Amino acid sequence: MFLILTRNFPPEIGGMQNLMHGLTKSLSKLNIVKVFADYHENYSVFDNSVNFSIERVGGPKLLRKYRKSYLINDFLKNNKNVNCIIADHWKSLELIKTNKKKICLIHSKEINHEKGSRQNRKLINILNNVDHVISNSLFTKELAIRVGVSEDKISVINPGIDDAIEISKTDDEEAEKIFEGKSNRLITVSRLDKRKNHEKVIMALRNLKELYPNIIYVCIGYGTEEENLKKLVNELNLNKHVLFLKNIKTGLKNALLSKSNIFIMPSIVHNKSVEGFGIAYIEAAQYGVPSIGGKDGGASDAIIHEKTGIICDGNNLEEIYSSIDKLLKDHRYKEYGKAAKEFSEKFNWKKIIKSYQKIL
Repeated sequence: MFLILTRNFPPEIGGMQNLMHGLTKSLSKLNIVKVFADYHENYSVFDNSVNFSIERVGGPKLLRKYRKSYLINDFLKNNKNVNCIIADHWKSLELIKTNKKKICLIHSKEINHEKGSRQNRKLINILNNVDHVISNSLFTKELAIRVGVSEDKISVINPGIDDAIEISKTDDEEAEKIFEGKSNRLITVSRLDKRKNHEKVIMALRNLKELYPNIIYVCIGYGTEEENLKKLVNELNLNKHVLFLKNIKTGLKNALLSKSNIFIMPSIVHNKSVEGFGIAYIEAAQYGVPSIGGKDGGASDAIIHEKTGIICDGNNLEEIYSSIDKLLKDHRYKEYGKAAKEFSEKFNWKKIIKSYQKIL
């Protein structure tokens, strides 16, 4: 039996949630899986749709931590057939008392604490005492080593993706309506926060629309920067070129992705928060869409520079502008998109899970 300890799980939406769901689903094909996950108000429909057991733990954050640990320790005490414990965060293992094999995933932000700080000492104590640390990218591995994690503990296993979902005719037609006949199409699917850097893309559009009058930028997601970004769009008179969407169905999101020319997310470092990998780049690549990513973080694991997309300096407006122009000019995004689709195949869960099998 595999025991999954997670703070991030569907029906909550996000890259981490998709990672843990994909991993759990893949592991359930190999052995019995039991998941301990945080409570979510709409959990019952999702939990009843999967073929593995999920135990939800609710309550205030601090109390939830202790209650969850108590339930996990009690489960381990009464179930001797647990082969391995897999956690999505070092904090999930803080209070777990067992000699069973332990694997902890790392993503970047949660380990990015100043060396010698209280949080750093705590995470090092935990990560250097598990059997394996799984890093989502080479960037995150190097960060972990810098903050004190033993290099020999760390393996790099990129997040996986499921097979691309076939686009329905209805979603396909709806996506075309949203693009309003515009032919130069940029898209970002992510939270609307500073790190994702929508702001610089919008600023680049101010000049790009002079070269490409039919350019449109679709932003799918929600977050703390939504109002600021909408205000910027108004100030730059880009309302006909930038569209914000949220709470849309997966089928329509995939249709919009598949009909875009460029996926753009030139992420930057913001308040120690950094893009550890960027599964969204791979999700776009599945549909033959190349990406523009930022040099800060692990995007280079998901984008082959000058082949499946472009890595640029997200803090440099001119680089973002020229990267977009380069891919749109002479429809070069088609050549990059073809390579991106081929590259995305290596991230399929059927292949990624084999790397996990080697250490389980």
